[in-house]
Formats: sequence, structure tokens, C-alpha cells
Amino acid sequence: MNSWGSGFSTDQVFLVIFFRSTLDDSKLIIDDSTASRYFGVTLMIFLGFGYLRAFLKAYGLGAIGFTMLIASLGMQWSMILESLARKAELKVDSSALLHADLGVAAVLVSFGAVIGRISPTQIVMLVLLELPVYTINKVFLIHQFDTSKHVRDGGSTIVVHVFGAYFGLAAATVLGPAVKDRLKCSSYQSDIFSLIGTMFLWMFLPSFVAVEQATPDLQSKAIVNTILALLTSTVTSFGLTQILQDGKIGTRAVQNATLAGGVTIGATASIVGPFGAGVLGIMAGALSTVAFAHSSMFKSVDSCGIHNLHGLPGLLGGLFSIVSPVFYNDTGLAPFEQMVALASTLMIALLSGACCGVAMKAIEQLHDDKDLRTAAASIGLNPTDLRIEPYSGSVRKSVLLCV
Repeated sequence: MNSWGSGFSTDQVFLVIFFRSTLDDSKLIIDDSTASRYFGVTLMIFLGFGYLRAFLKAYGLGAIGFTMLIASLGMQWSMILESLARKAELKVDSSALLHADLGVAAVLVSFGAVIGRISPTQIVMLVLLELPVYTINKVFLIHQFDTSKHVRDGGSTIVVHVFGAYFGLAAATVLGPAVKDRLKCSSYQSDIFSLIGTMFLWMFLPSFVAVEQATPDLQSKAIVNTILALLTSTVTSFGLTQILQDGKIGTRAVQNATLAGGVTIGATASIVGPFGAGVLGIMAGALSTVAFAHSSMFKSVDSCGIHNLHGLPGLLGGLFSIVSPVFYNDTGLAPFEQMVALASTLMIALLSGACCGVAMKAIEQLHDDKDLRTAAASIGLNPTDLRIEPYSGSVRKSVLLCV
């Protein structure tokens, strides 16, 4: 089945499912605060994630375009899964849209590891396979919707960033590295587009972190603390990248590590004070910048460095949520439950991501591309030694670049 057929068929199935859905009239009233958070998070999803990955000059169009596909398909699938998991019936309301945005964010984090190496059909598969596991982990294991829960992750540090990062990295490891790293390079223009994505994510991360805070007061506190963490992680990233790269400001660190504070603060955004938020931002910015400058872990398979932006800062935030009762009173946190939530999320993400990678690889091996065989034959090459890079230009151009 081609990519259009798989996506359209899936959308038709979702439409049939929504025929049995109902609107929850009691939760349809959207005040200015709710509307602001929704539009902030949605802008972050559609524009921030897409443009952030546009630094890959051969895949910029796919990065932006397929982000729209993932978001549109994923929001429907996420609403269905979370509503059925929580209520055993499909009800649509304003909060369902916000929760669907968070589920899509996890998939888009994972997409950053495999962008440029999977076809549109495999992208649809990624959405369909990842979101059920995400929902099971969030609703049944982390108990994100339980009012008496001990696990606190209001800013989705563990549920979205850690899960999405290591699901994607496990899938990418199974798929293996790209055919040629030459297609993963950036250009002056593509780096500018990527910085646009950074700006959108920077501005709207506070709304993302505040979405699942329980009360308006906690939401306000989370927004302020997230901004402070972003400020300090940004300054740290700019300063440290010059030290690590012989006085030069590294574009990858500026595009990514400046956001690390917003990733780390999520689990404790409504708990820490201004000083704690600033310190967490400095630690996250430093960790991410050093990782982009020197880390070799997952480097061969991690297309966009999600290990350095989402994985490591997410783990740092999860670990701080375990020890935060030592520094703050009345946190409502249970260290053991936080530790179990972080460890189980990491393990589930790795195992399910690897299984998703196996499934995507099986689809890839079944695909016989006539255009690729024709292009390879025209230049005297064996087509089994080549593979189309899904987001670059024409087939012939892709093959020539890979030689």
C-alpha cells in the first residue's frame, strides 16, 4: 500500500470511530486561559517541531510537511485512545484536544531520530504503534489522570520527553544509520529556518508545561518557572558552546540546547522556586550543550540529536523530581513512585521502540521501488546497494548523492 493509501485508509477508520463519539457539553466552555494554552501548544506542535528539524537541508520540506501529517493523524488517534482508556467511551471536549497535543508531541520527539530514513508509510506506522504504548504508560502506569496520584509530571518531562526520545532512539537503532551522512548536513538557509522553530518552541514551552497543572495557581507558577529555566539554559548554551568549540558559537547547541531548561523543569515546574528553576536551567543547558559538542552516544542513528535535547534533560528532570523533597517541603512527591515511573517509562520506551523499528524495517524490506532500480541501472549500480532517502529531491539526485 502506498503512503497516501495508508494514511487515507487510517483516517477513514478514525472517522467511523468518531461516528460513535459524543461531545461533553460540561467541558466545552473554553475561557481565555484555556484557549491561550491550546493555541500555544498547537503552534509549538505544528510550527516549532517542524521548523526545528528544517536544519537538515535535504529533508527540510519533509520535516515541516510531515509534521502536519503526524499532528493531524496523531491527534485523532490520541483522542480516541485516551478517551477510551480513561472513560471507556469516546467523548470529545476541550481538554481532549490538549491531551491529544501532548501525545502528538511524544511522536514528534521520536520522529526526530528517524527523519530522513523512513517513508511516509512508515511514518503512519510510527503514529499508530507509538501512541497506544504512550497512552498505556500515561494512563495505566503513571496514572496521569488520577487525582490521588503520587507521581507528579505536570510538565510531561517523563511522559513525553523521556518516552518519546528513547522510543525514537530504539527504533532508529534497529533501522540503522542513514545511507549517507552527507544528506544530514545543514546550510546557512536551513539553519535560519531551524532557528525559527527554536523561537516558536522557546516561546510556547511554558504553555506546554502548564497544560496539565491541576489549578490556575500551579499553572501560573509553572509558566514563570519554565521561563526562568529557559532564560538560564539559553545563556548557558551560548556561553558554553564557545568554550567547547574554540570560541565559535555552535548552531546545533543554539538551536537545541537553549530549550533544554524547558524540558528539565517540567516534572517540578510547580514545585521549585525561582532560584531552583534557574539552577535547573543552567544544569540542563550545560548537559545538553556538552552532549551536542562531545557525546557520541546514538550519534550515528540520531538524526536530530533528540538524545541530547529531550533524552538527557528529560532524565535530569526525572531524577530531580526524585530528590526534590530533600530541598522543598510539601511537594506531594513520593520519591519511590517517581523513580519507578522514570525507570518503567524508560524501559517501556526502549522495548516498544525497538519493536516498532522491527515493524518499520519489515515494511521497508517488502518495498520494491521500480524508480530506484531504474535509476541505479542507468548509472551501472546494483540497486540492492542503494536506498532512496525519503525526503530529498528526485530519485536520480538522491542516488547520485549517495554514491
